[in-house]
Amino acid sequence: MECSEVAVSALSGAFILGGFGYLQRQAKQHTPYGRYATPADLAHTVPARLGWFLQELPSFLIPALLICTSHRPSGPGQWLLAGTFCLHYFQRTFIYSLLTKGRPCPLYIVVCAAIFCSINGFFQGHYLLHCAQYDQAWLADIRLAVGLILFFLGMAININSDHILRSLRKPGEITYKIPKGGLFEYVTGANFFGEILEWCGYAIATWSLPALSFAVFTACSIGPRAYHHHRFYLERFQDYPRSRKALVPFIF
Repeated sequence: MECSEVAVSALSGAFILGGFGYLQRQAKQHTPYGRYATPADLAHTVPARLGWFLQELPSFLIPALLICTSHRPSGPGQWLLAGTFCLHYFQRTFIYSLLTKGRPCPLYIVVCAAIFCSINGFFQGHYLLHCAQYDQAWLADIRLAVGLILFFLGMAININSDHILRSLRKPGEITYKIPKGGLFEYVTGANFFGEILEWCGYAIATWSLPALSFAVFTACSIGPRAYHHHRFYLERFQDYPRSRKALVPFIF
């Protein structure tokens, strides 16, 4: 299968523009799931665990299928980076989705997320396996090392933050509590910061436009949610730590 650089560049640009468009929308209103869902949004819902599983699965399954069916000679760099992408979504699909205690999610949110994950999963996997060239020298490149360090640091922050959030409530509880521990001591959106850091690291490790576009889209889509969560906690809890930032420690 030959790669069309024009198509890759066009789709990358669409992701970036879509991310900034989503950022503008998020600045004005919340994505209607979780604490921000209205009764109208909850008319048709999917249980949280099933919803997360269905929407995240394409991002793991499609690249995995591309890896299994690829006939193009690939070096260890391709396999390493494609496997890194699949590792994140294995955790999100088969571990996070089974552990989450979130509220039911509107059906249309799940459908839209699954469509995006399908496109992005193919986009990232196809580029790595059929377009990119990572020769033996890339394994010693500083960009790969720095990128992977940031990726796995972000993944650790994300997983730890999700664990802290799940531990806030006992079974049957629906009240909100102030998260404490880990990076939550510095930012309200510790889980979001971890995921953004992951994909920024991945963009550096792959040094590719598709990965950069996904990192930008991720920051534009979940960054504002961290800000809204921060404002929610400040308004709801008088003793909420004023030293905490919304998303980036000590900065914002």
